[in-house]
Amino acid sequence: MSFLSTLGRRLFQGKYAWVSNTLAGAGLFIVGDVIEQKLELRSKIINEYDTGRLTRIGLIGLFEGPPHYIFYKYLDQYLPGRSFSTIGKKILTDQLIACPMFSIQFFMGMSFLEGKSLPECWAEFKKKFPTVYLIDWLLWPPCQFINFYLIPNRYRVLYVNTVTVAWNVFLSYMKHYDQHEDEKPK
Repeated sequence: MSFLSTLGRRLFQGKYAWVSNTLAGAGLFIVGDVIEQKLELRSKIINEYDTGRLTRIGLIGLFEGPPHYIFYKYLDQYLPGRSFSTIGKKILTDQLIACPMFSIQFFMGMSFLEGKSLPECWAEFKKKFPTVYLIDWLLWPPCQFINFYLIPNRYRVLYVNTVTVAWNVFLSYMKHYDQHEDEKPK
């Protein structure tokens, strides 16, 4: 067995799975925001990296890691197998439960960490969620088909977290696009 395979088995199944998937999720949230901030720097939307923003998004990644792990673990237990019918049910469950739940956690959590009030957090979520949900329906069903059909159970959260880098760039954009309108150079 190769070194990477052995390392992968130790980190992403058994007693280390929860921690490994949580840390990977937080790290990949940060990577997504670093990419988005780099794009904002190039576009002169911001003048420097916002380390507080990176910290907040990393904390949200830590917060979302355990529910992601639990969600996919139980999804596989309650809907075992790789038939097209089962995969369709998993994708539908992911779209109808996971996306709204994790979107609420992301937007409400980020806004709360920015010091916004509960009504302000909710207003931002309501404003941005329709676009996020539409794009989610375009991106995630094909990605989840690959996940549920080809990826071994123990690597599902890692696969989702890896695809999530691009998704996190988008989420970071959606979270912050309207917060810099007054700062744009004229």
